[in-house]
Amino acid sequence: MSDVKPAARPRPLSPHLQIYRWQWTMALSILHRATGIALSVGTLLLVWWLVAAASDAASFQTAQEFLGSWLGILMLMGWTFAFWYHFANGIRHLIWDTGTWLDLPMAYRSGLGVVIFTAVMTILTWIAGFAAF
Repeated sequence: MSDVKPAARPRPLSPHLQIYRWQWTMALSILHRATGIALSVGTLLLVWWLVAAASDAASFQTAQEFLGSWLGILMLMGWTFAFWYHFANGIRHLIWDTGTWLDLPMAYRSGLGVVIFTAVMTILTWIAGFAAF
């Protein structure tokens, strides 16, 4: 007998990556998780602002200047988007928990509804915010 081993075939790293394609519902599910994380981080920003408001005037001024900067406004817009998306998609999941809207066409339509609702509510929130000034 020979001590020579047969050449090992290279194993695929992730076979599902060659055949699997992105789907609308999968992207919405991942975005739901990401917005949950964004809401947690954004809440830290809110806590900083509240602590600064309860502290001295200089701390509050610093917080106001940051939140009024382009980066602060961008972060607040992202937080607003994350809030409305997570809210709407959470309601969608609650409806799924009742056993309705589980068929594929309705899952796609409800996902599109969540995205449209999120965009409209984010825009309306910012319009209302600037109209208050």
